[in-house]
Amino acid sequence: MSNIETLAARIAAKLIARRERIAVSESSSGGLISAALLAVPGASAYYLGGAVVYTARARAALVDIERADVEGMRSASEPYAQLLARRTREILRADWGIAETGAAGPTGNPYGDAAGHTVVAISGPTSAVRTIETGSADRRANMDAFAIAALELLDGAL
Repeated sequence: MSNIETLAARIAAKLIARRERIAVSESSSGGLISAALLAVPGASAYYLGGAVVYTARARAALVDIERADVEGMRSASEPYAQLLARRTREILRADWGIAETGAAGPTGNPYGDAAGHTVVAISGPTSAVRTIETGSADRRANMDAFAIAALELLDGAL
């Protein structure tokens, strides 16, 4: 079993034992957070839904965050990731929201962040946020690292 599979299984067991549910919003991890959580048998007991929020249009349609809501805030930042996690949790009426937003590579984003930069956040009974810098331009490796970082943050909070 891979690291991400082991991590997701541990999270699933904790969520099931606590009778809590989660909602996911991710960007540069491209759905890998949701895929890891959904790969665990019995996911319907704890997984409510998720979205890949890759553009401003997707953000407005999927998590009801309009341009005015992020005035003075840039994506791939800690305040933005916290907003995304909170809004996702609220919309799906979950106990936990988890969000990821960054630049997988091979180049950085328009905000000046290098490839390998992401911010992961959780919102729920406790909240946390963490900025990750892999120092790599390897898109797929970064996507995996971003998903694992988000799940590790959640696992630590549970």
